Amino acid sequence: MNVSLVLIVVMAVLFACGVYAMLERSLTRVLIGFLLLGNAANLLLLIVMGRPGVAPFFGTAATPDEMSDPLPQALTLTAIVITFAVSAFLLALIYRSWQLGQADTVVDDEADRAVREGTADVEEAMDDETEIEHTDDDTPTDFVGTETAPIRIIGSRDFAGLRDDAPVDRATPPRETGGRDGGEDS
Repeated sequence: MNVSLVLIVVMAVLFACGVYAMLERSLTRVLIGFLLLGNAANLLLLIVMGRPGVAPFFGTAATPDEMSDPLPQALTLTAIVITFAVSAFLLALIYRSWQLGQADTVVDDEADRAVREGTADVEEAMDDETEIEHTDDDTPTDFVGTETAPIRIIGSRDFAGLRDDAPVDRATPPRETGGRDGGEDS
C-alpha cells in the first residue's frame, strides 16, 4: 500500500471512532471523541499538504516546485491550539459535573423526553427550562445563595470606609506659545 493511502485509512478510522464516541452520553467519551476528531483533522491537513519540500524562506536556490505549502502547516497549528482549548473546557466541564453529581453522564429531563416524543410544544418546553427551581436538598453548588455566589455586585456603600490615596491631576495654566507676533498659534 502507498503511504498516503495508509494515512487516508487511518484518518477515516479516527473520524469514524471520534464521531461514534461523541454520540455517547458520557462526557469523558465525548472528550475522547473530540480528541480523536482533532487528530483526524490534523492527519487530513497532513495529507492535503502533499509532498514535503524545503521551506519557502529557504532562499533563492529553491524553485517553487521544491517548496512546501505553508498554509496546511499553519492550519495544523491552529487546529492543535483549538483542540487544546476545547479539551481544557471539556475537562473543566467534566470535573464540575463530577463534583456536583458524582457522574459525568448527561441525563434527559422531562422536557427533553417530551420534545423527543413530540408530545409537548417546543416553545413551552423551552420556557419551562428557564424557570429556576429551588430545592432544599444538600446539593453542592456555587450558585445558591448570595454568600456563595461566584459574582458579587458591589455598590458605592461598600466603599464608604475607604480612603482614596490616588494622585489627583491638577489643572495646569495654559502655556503661552510665542510666534513672530508674540500671540498664540492658531
